Amino acid sequence: MLRSLEGVYRNGIIELPRLPEGVQEETPVIITFLETRYVDLQTRGIDRIQAAVLRERLATFAEDWDHPEMDIYDKCPPSG
Repeated sequence: MLRSLEGVYRNGIIELPRLPEGVQEETPVIITFLETRYVDLQTRGIDRIQAAVLRERLATFAEDWDHPEMDIYDKCPPSG
């Protein structure tokens, strides 16, 4: 049985948001490093002030977007 749990690699340690349920100590794992989700706004012509305004305008969506059921949109192929 495979289980996935997203974490963060920091200072040589994989940090998990919670301990996985039903997994015994010394269980083998496979670690896959994902691309960083950082977006360089300057290369897209957006300066610090514009970014702050954009962040403020999108803040109203943050609560809805952070719901677990919204993860499905992270897996959609890009359109176009």
